[in-house]
Amino acid sequence: MQRPFRFAVFAYEAASRQDWEEKARRAEALGYAILVMPDHFMNPLTPVPALAAVAAVTTTIRIGTIVFANDYRHPALLAKEAATLDLLSDGRFEFGLGAGWFQTEYERVGIPFDPPGQRIERMREALTVVKGLWSDEPLTFQGTHYAIADLDGRPKPVQKPHPPIFIGGTGRRMLQLAGREADIVGFIPKTLPGGGHDWLASTPELLSEQISWVREGAGARFDQLELSMVAFRAMVTDHPEEAAAGVARDYGLTPDQVLASPDFLIGSEDAIVERLLARREKFGVSYLEISDSDAAGFAPVVARLAGL
Repeated sequence: MQRPFRFAVFAYEAASRQDWEEKARRAEALGYAILVMPDHFMNPLTPVPALAAVAAVTTTIRIGTIVFANDYRHPALLAKEAATLDLLSDGRFEFGLGAGWFQTEYERVGIPFDPPGQRIERMREALTVVKGLWSDEPLTFQGTHYAIADLDGRPKPVQKPHPPIFIGGTGRRMLQLAGREADIVGFIPKTLPGGGHDWLASTPELLSEQISWVREGAGARFDQLELSMVAFRAMVTDHPEEAAAGVARDYGLTPDQVLASPDFLIGSEDAIVERLLARREKFGVSYLEISDSDAAGFAPVVARLAGL
């Protein structure tokens, strides 16, 4: 059984309170299911207060993180902040957690950038702590990286047993972990330590392999998972070659590479709808994140596919 389409607005900057509130209201009015934020020191807005502000001025749109960087907060604090967002949004929060990847950012704030395996294992422990503190009983936990002694996490999330958990990744270890622990699994382009992505590494063959890694981790629960991708540019246009040429200059690609990439959606409304339906049929991807700058122009696609 195929999951219905969901579309997210991906936003992290605003010129003022009024500007941010207008972004939230506009995303809700355009039919987007959720507004999501990343978690970086080098971005203008930080997610916890910004998402609380979104919840305060909307009624139906969900809020989420894609994703909290685990190394930036102790998991006991993160559990509390996430549960607070779920409470203040009346159960509209989706909890995204990642191991951290932006080495330049780590260096600028003086956080040690450990090898991938260590960061992933620390994140796995953190997720155990967070879920334990969301449970009804006090948590005692002793791990390699974190220790909790008889702590009753408060507040408790509104959603039971907890808010949906989003884990995204590129490699086998992270995607196997996502299969075991997440409700929503995101597939992202290979990241580069200094920032940015290896756009040419994104291929249908890699996506098939990544989905197989999620299956390895998920086992019998795989069919319960929602699968997600980001459209780094999403443009509805009757002149895709011209639009792709502009995007290509921004991303260091050729127009043909942009049009072929799964990380961009550029074309007519009908062509994009057909492409997304085919992707869901082949890969099961039903959840798409769209940049705030492209959200209004992409709304006709959302109107046709959201909930379908």
